[in-house]
Amino acid sequence: MVCNRCIMVVRQEFEKLGIKPVRVELGFVETDRPPTPGQMTQLDASLKALGFEILDDARKIIIERIKTGLIALIREEAIDEHFSLVSYLSDYMHKEYSTLSKLFSAVESITIEQFFILQKIEKVKELLVYNELSLSEISYRLGYSSVAYLSSQFKKVTGQTPSRFRQNHDGKRKPLDTLKQPFNKV
Repeated sequence: MVCNRCIMVVRQEFEKLGIKPVRVELGFVETDRPPTPGQMTQLDASLKALGFEILDDARKIIIERIKTGLIALIREEAIDEHFSLVSYLSDYMHKEYSTLSKLFSAVESITIEQFFILQKIEKVKELLVYNELSLSEISYRLGYSSVAYLSSQFKKVTGQTPSRFRQNHDGKRKPLDTLKQPFNKV
């Protein structure tokens, strides 16, 4: 789950089956009592039809926590210029970064760094489409050391400059959970 709407939909699916969610967060649901095996089967089917999956594998749970933590960080638009992905994830997950990185790469087929960059670039696209902030302001909010660095990274990922994107965007963006494409070579 990556947004409040997702949380609402998941909550509704639980409630339809008579399962009372006590707490629903990004990637996590706590219920007042464990669902029956039959309810779990129905829940699994209804959530899959909506594009969600139940995570019962410890590796998938760790990866989902990494993703939701990074997405939430980007959504806040308050990344310091000296932000350290290694320090952030080690503190957030209470695990060694090298362990997290190996697991993430093995399961997702991209590195955590690439995932983070793809998410940031998608946020840049969103902010460019809104056209309320300058490129300098966007760069500052997302922790880029300079507009030039943001522009370079944006072009590597999208194949066009932020200015060109702002002029020619078609309003189409990718869902955050599908960002796995390799970087464009420039």
